[in-house]
Amino acid sequence: MRFLFAGSCLLSFALGVPIHAQQLDPNHTMPLTRLRGGGHTVLPHSGMQANEDIGIRPHTNFKIFVPAGRDPHGFAETEVHANGAAAATASPISGYYAETPASLSCLYGLAAATSYCNPATLSNSNDAGGGSRAIAIIDAYDYPTAASDLKAYSSKFGLPAPTSSNFTVTWAGSKPSPDPDCANISGWECWATESAVDIEMAHAAAPHAHIYLVEAASNTFTDLFAAIAKAVTLVRAAGGGEVSMSWGGSEWSAESSEDWRFNQSKVVMFAATGDVEGTEYPAVSPNVVAVGGTTVTRSPYTLDFEQETTWEDGGGGVSLYEPLPSYQNHLASELPGRGIPDVAADSNPRTGVWIFDSYENTYGGMLLPWNIIGGTSVATPLWAGVVNHGGSFSLSSAAELSLIYNTAASNMYSRDYRDITYGTCGYYDGWYAQKGWDPCTGYGSSVGQAGK
Repeated sequence: MRFLFAGSCLLSFALGVPIHAQQLDPNHTMPLTRLRGGGHTVLPHSGMQANEDIGIRPHTNFKIFVPAGRDPHGFAETEVHANGAAAATASPISGYYAETPASLSCLYGLAAATSYCNPATLSNSNDAGGGSRAIAIIDAYDYPTAASDLKAYSSKFGLPAPTSSNFTVTWAGSKPSPDPDCANISGWECWATESAVDIEMAHAAAPHAHIYLVEAASNTFTDLFAAIAKAVTLVRAAGGGEVSMSWGGSEWSAESSEDWRFNQSKVVMFAATGDVEGTEYPAVSPNVVAVGGTTVTRSPYTLDFEQETTWEDGGGGVSLYEPLPSYQNHLASELPGRGIPDVAADSNPRTGVWIFDSYENTYGGMLLPWNIIGGTSVATPLWAGVVNHGGSFSLSSAAELSLIYNTAASNMYSRDYRDITYGTCGYYDGWYAQKGWDPCTGYGSSVGQAGK
């Protein structure tokens, strides 16, 4: 397998890691982290998987980035208003930077690429008329502040406000209870944050699509599958669109018996490949578009975009149980089974995105609704929004996958996709990026709305 194993050719890979969540030193033009050390990432409780969960209960796929000197509980609401100019800046928290809807739209070809897609200088407005029909988000448990949080996020970044005509929270069966871990552990460590990431990323990429948050009764596959059935009905009724599933779990031998759930007319399914090395379900299903992760590297002097590379922790590889699908036949000499991801987008928490989630996020008497989030939970709804924004509305996941792979085989690939050719991923960093498809980033990220 020429692209699967780096062997003795492992890249030393001393990346110019972007400095996000940064503070501008008033005496220099170079942005500096508030404290040396760069910060660390936190795996939330909802993202953990026990052996007994396999095939029964999936986990979330987001991680929290905590800048050096910060508390993992988030940025205090008082910080947002401490500086009178803070509300007018591109960043929700004065002095810190992460990706915004404007910088993501610039990076992924939804808006004109200006100012090197710099989140510190781009306008907050992303209301360019993109998006239509429907995007359904599948998550577990109730997220009580979904509408108000999306409203606050949209207000900050110049997106259309959620109303009853463009945002709906619904469920399969009875209304579920909130995830008990939100109150018992932390509002940032539960399924409410997964829902916040999903709806905010989808809205950022396709601000005029109707977003449905379909809440499952629990985080079991059984309940999440019931929510998928409800989502399919809603998307079809809207004339077609996308379904985003940012959760997943380790593969199991009988998983292929569930693949039919993702083969639905007028609906394109997206699934996250995960935030650890290896493969997970449902991303390995041949009936979904599997979305992996990248790292967005930026200049430490200006925050200008430099390049996109692999994310070492992004899920990917070859399925243990799913056979090679027809759209990957050209990779048959190198893939013994279904290979993932198909595409990718920013997921590294160190190059993460701003997320607003107020549910159970108070600490020491302060509201802390802003945080910096990464993971393939960012990339998956973002890709669903990119495809929605493109407006082609494939008639099924199979049709969308054929479009992706056919574009990759054509001379339009370099126009429509950013081929990521630098970096490693997988167990022991044993896989590496290369020209064309690879198990780190698939065919790469978007640079335009065509070929989607």
